[in-house]
Formats: sequence, structure tokens, C-alpha cells
Amino acid sequence: MAERTVRIGSSHGLHARPAKLFTQAAAASGAKVTLAKGSGKPVNASSILGVISLGVDFGDYVTLTADGDNADAVLDQLVELLVTDHDE
Repeated sequence: MAERTVRIGSSHGLHARPAKLFTQAAAASGAKVTLAKGSGKPVNASSILGVISLGVDFGDYVTLTADGDNADAVLDQLVELLVTDHDE
């Protein structure tokens, strides 16, 4: 299992548009990916409702975990989406 902790780069956090991009990429990866805010309960990273329910704002730290083939590569791709400001 691979894990990464990153700081959210979108100036308005993980609202609908960046959450959609993130969950679509997580689903397409084929890996089992979870996302957690702080020490909170992890949610399925492929679930837009789960991701939005975390209430992730700009600057918050989240932890991603992935299990499966190429878990590290999957997390590298997803981390890039999370640190990018999609609100510019």
C-alpha cells in the first residue's frame, strides 16, 4: 500500500470541478484509492459525494492511500491534481 500526504492547491478547495477531475482520475486508475482529511475517516476517492463531504479547503492537508498495481504511479498522478490550482 502506498501513501502520500499533500496540501490542497485549489484556491477554493475540492469543490465540484476539482473534485470531479480527481474522482474521475481515481476511478480510471484501477487502484483502490482512499482520501482522508487530517485524522478523519478515509473515503473512497472515486466517490464524488464522499470527496465533497470531506469539506476540503485550500491549504488543508489530505492523505491518499492506494492499493494495487502501480499504486505509487497512481498516487503521483492524483497528487498532481490535488496540488494544482484548478480555480485560476
